[in-house]
Amino acid sequence: MAEKTRYSDAELEEFRAIIMEKLELAKRDYEQLKGSIMNTDGNDVDDTSPTYKVLEEGANTLSKEETTRLAQRQLKFIQGLQAALVRIENKTYGICRETGKLIPAERLRAVPHATLSIEAKQGGKK
Repeated sequence: MAEKTRYSDAELEEFRAIIMEKLELAKRDYEQLKGSIMNTDGNDVDDTSPTYKVLEEGANTLSKEETTRLAQRQLKFIQGLQAALVRIENKTYGICRETGKLIPAERLRAVPHATLSIEAKQGGKK
């Protein structure tokens, strides 16, 4: 039997469902992070003593920097999932960009935006 070169339409639909679910969660998380950065929760220190406010603002700056990094990472994840949806439309989803072989379905279920097989990611290119 010849080696499979692409996933069937039914398999692609399964992956699409996984990606859509992860994309919805990722977008929700991103919006929460963005809201936290913009301080829309109203948890400020305007009515507290000046000394506490200075300490709190320093902690807030560090917290906002970390939250910004998390938001950027989440946005990159969203973009990866959206790119995976495009590959599903093009029927190129699941094909390793290094080896040209199919990425195992188990890997794609765990990391649906993967573009490399484990071998290619580790540099072994089998």
